[in-house]
Amino acid sequence: MKDFTSRWNRLAGAARQAPAREEAAVPFGFSTRVAALALSAPAPVPWLAAIRQLSFRALWLAGVIMRGSMAANYAALASNEDDEQSIADPVSEVFNTL
Repeated sequence: MKDFTSRWNRLAGAARQAPAREEAAVPFGFSTRVAALALSAPAPVPWLAAIRQLSFRALWLAGVIMRGSMAANYAALASNEDDEQSIADPVSEVFNTL
């Protein structure tokens, strides 16, 4: 950058001449109002809570099924790791029969 030092000194001098700001105080009772608003939130809809609970149960069940299928097929995939023909590939089976 051209003439960086002079620009920096001019900017720093302008910042030194700026009037000092007083820190703004939080209004009296502000924290009480915030806490009251947070605690007065409407209660959740009961059927929405039920749907959320059922969705978490379905997610858990899907995870159990996924882990079970991985465990059931791990032995077959691990023993034939180098042999690509042993892994079922429907597309190659169709093209090999043509």
